[in-house]
Amino acid sequence: MSHNTGHSLNRIAFSATTHCLTGCAIGEVLGMVIGTALSWSNPATIALSVVLAFVFGYSLSLRPLLRAGVAFGTALGLAFASDTLSITVMEIVDNAIMLLIPGAMDAGLTQLLFWGSLAASLVLAGVAAFPVNRWLLARGKGHAVIHEYMGHISH
Repeated sequence: MSHNTGHSLNRIAFSATTHCLTGCAIGEVLGMVIGTALSWSNPATIALSVVLAFVFGYSLSLRPLLRAGVAFGTALGLAFASDTLSITVMEIVDNAIMLLIPGAMDAGLTQLLFWGSLAASLVLAGVAAFPVNRWLLARGKGHAVIHEYMGHISH
């Protein structure tokens, strides 16, 4: 993918980051809401959020692959290869910020502190993951793996 200009590489990296952030956000918000609603401890809430972020993040990559007729095992391998580093960076940043904002993890679901902190942490997680996705794409890794694979099966 090194033949792309910096502008198109940035556009593709932004798209890949947005894709990963969507899955992470669904899982992260769901995990935080469940953990907070059930008054779970911070570590349990974060663990649930991380697991769900990976589940939803991988699911968003699996769906188009499976729809294209890719075997489940192959699709799962492609999703792992394309999303793992990006989701990992997002989860580290997102949860670290939630822990660093005083009271964010203890705020209730009806409090602006909870939702504002969660929104800010997700935006910053996306910002942190963008250069990771750009670096991966420039080396033919990350979402480039899925795009290359889909290009081979569509011909």
